[in-house]
Amino acid sequence: MWPTRPGETVGALRAIVLIALGTALMTLSAKVNLPLPYVPMTLQTLVVLMIGAAYGWRLGGATMIAYLVEGALGLPVFAGPVGGIAPLVGPTAGYLFGFVAAAFVTGWLAERGWDRSVVLLFAAMAAGHVVILAAGFGWLAFGVGFGAAKAWQVGIVPFIAGSLVKNALGAALMPAARRIVDRRG
Repeated sequence: MWPTRPGETVGALRAIVLIALGTALMTLSAKVNLPLPYVPMTLQTLVVLMIGAAYGWRLGGATMIAYLVEGALGLPVFAGPVGGIAPLVGPTAGYLFGFVAAAFVTGWLAERGWDRSVVLLFAAMAAGHVVILAAGFGWLAFGVGFGAAKAWQVGIVPFIAGSLVKNALGAALMPAARRIVDRRG
């Protein structure tokens, strides 16, 4: 998203600024949430996938890792708002760690041209959502001990419609954001 210039210092500064911006957006997106019994529905997945598509797999993944580190250090960046280790070992843990993998997958696909078509970007974001939901399901079913049936009911079903809406929104917003950045750059 941000034009690069030669030089390691500029590249490192660019990465730091983009990571800080990304983690701030993640924090804000966590505050827009619909509380559910075990895992809240938030705008975080939309932001994760847009960061992955905009930043690419390396910087997108690094941004999600930085976000988790901020939360682990106690900053109130997660839904709630809470910070600390509890969200990283409780029912939300699978989803939170899935953010890293989803940013990686979406970013990797975007770097291969999937971000230049709304349909392909929707598919790339859908792949990212599948990664997040699979990680959340796996953690709820086996890490928390809910079993597959309950994990499916509380960890997947409530999020399907929202995931489709967020995919459509993200796939529509990314080209518009690119046009704005391209005009300024």
